[in-house]
Amino acid sequence: MFYAQRNLFALVGFIVIVIAIYAAVTMAPMKQALDSFDEKAIDVYSEMMEKVLETGNAAEAMVWKVAVKDDLTVKDVEETMRFVANEHNIKNVGELPLSGQIEAMSGKKSRHLKIYMFCNALTAAQMLDYSDAYSAFLPCRISMVEDKQGKLWLYSLNMDAMIYGGKPLPPALKEEAEGVKEIILDIMNRGAVGDF
Repeated sequence: MFYAQRNLFALVGFIVIVIAIYAAVTMAPMKQALDSFDEKAIDVYSEMMEKVLETGNAAEAMVWKVAVKDDLTVKDVEETMRFVANEHNIKNVGELPLSGQIEAMSGKKSRHLKIYMFCNALTAAQMLDYSDAYSAFLPCRISMVEDKQGKLWLYSLNMDAMIYGGKPLPPALKEEAEGVKEIILDIMNRGAVGDF
């Protein structure tokens, strides 16, 4: 009996050692890659994972969302966002009135949905010089969406993964990207309360 227990413990110990060696060999390249990432990368991905677990929706984890003050109209929000964008010298390069298109195609009333596109061409050029994949993030978009209860919301892509999610951006590009992030958040936050 004693020898059987000793052999069982030896077997369990051997299995644990094998698992530990396998985990170390498997995880070492991942740890090495993560060590080369921006210092905020882990926080960014942790927050995204928390949001996915909370909502069950990956898209919710990748956006900023701001409620529009109840007494504001679509026109009020639009005027404020345009004013704030102009104040920051970022161009409104296009608008997509999707709810109008939905109504034209379906013949039915649609909830409000409009996408506003903002861009600083010089920043865009710097992003593309760094990586062509950044073109998928251009231009910066803010969507105004009427939810199913009739409340207006502003949405935009959360830029943190783009800025902090991989290897550190070159300092000048990082500063420029953080500046654009602050501008988009300012447009959203002030647009949502009508703050000229």
